[in-house]
Amino acid sequence: MKKHNFYAGPSILSEYTLNKTAEAIKDFAGTGLSILEISHRSKEFTAVMDEAEQLFKELLDIPEGYKVLFVGGGASTQFCMVPYNLLKTKAAYLDTGTWANKAIKEAKLFGEVDVVASSKADNYTYVPKDYVVPADADYFHITTNNTIYGTEIRKDLDVSVPLVADMSSDIFSRPIDVSKYDVIYGGAQKNLAPAGVTFVIVKEDALGKVDRAIPTMLNYKTHADKGSMFNTPPVLPIYSAVQTLRWYKELGGVKKLEEMDMAKAAKLYDAIDSSKIFVGTANEEDRSIMNVCFVMKPEYAELEKDFNEFASSKGIMGIKGHRSVGGFRASLYNALPMESVDVLIAAMKEFEKNH
Repeated sequence: MKKHNFYAGPSILSEYTLNKTAEAIKDFAGTGLSILEISHRSKEFTAVMDEAEQLFKELLDIPEGYKVLFVGGGASTQFCMVPYNLLKTKAAYLDTGTWANKAIKEAKLFGEVDVVASSKADNYTYVPKDYVVPADADYFHITTNNTIYGTEIRKDLDVSVPLVADMSSDIFSRPIDVSKYDVIYGGAQKNLAPAGVTFVIVKEDALGKVDRAIPTMLNYKTHADKGSMFNTPPVLPIYSAVQTLRWYKELGGVKKLEEMDMAKAAKLYDAIDSSKIFVGTANEEDRSIMNVCFVMKPEYAELEKDFNEFASSKGIMGIKGHRSVGGFRASLYNALPMESVDVLIAAMKEFEKNH
């Protein structure tokens, strides 16, 4: 039976990326060695690192004056690195979910944090909009997509202070005006590569402005000055990321990816909205196109476990919702084909008909 992978992360990778990575594990670039065992200083891998940065810049139309870094530690380490490198006295944060909240916690270790708005009281079912970013903030931090709660900010905000964004789960799902940001970061395990590498797009002019001493490995300049080669980088995930980026380019770039993602999400949300037993959890205007969260209507709540088991019998994997929301979560990342969405919708309709 074919499996349909809706896991929120680590998540589905394209067949292109899987096949190319598997080949390199056996023989990388004709060297007769595996990508797992070759030196990161070799000319063959240096070329991979160069291509990774070049494709990032091309696909996201990154302007001059920015560095693309590939580091370890996941987005959770970035929760610390951002304030370490940028926070002088005060930072502003928008609280839209679990990961935003964790970022706020880390930032408070380095200075004053102004949480300009939060939807926590309503279990993060919407993205706050009526807030003021203080003009004296060193930066304003947002989490663009909230994987657990299924909300998303799908536009580049206009603010009067430097903008920082965690785009772990929606990078490459829409065109971005990178010039509006000082830092964009994210874990790779949603729309880019296997877990293990973290991307950081950082404006060079934003660095070197804090007075504190920054530990070597937590200093963006360390990695920017050494082309992400100060220490051994996460070699295999970076190689896989390059394959994904090549695939994105072949498909037609980020605009094409956005069209595909919007179509998948629209189809699934329509099925949820027209259902007699399922209902979405996020406010309609803030719905994520990456992570679609839904539950059983109250009168059918006892059927939640039954539907999870029914979906599994159809080869549908990873749709159990996070414990913070319950119900179901279908992650529609770039590599997920429309076929999988159709299988999920068919299972929902069959289950509804039977109950």
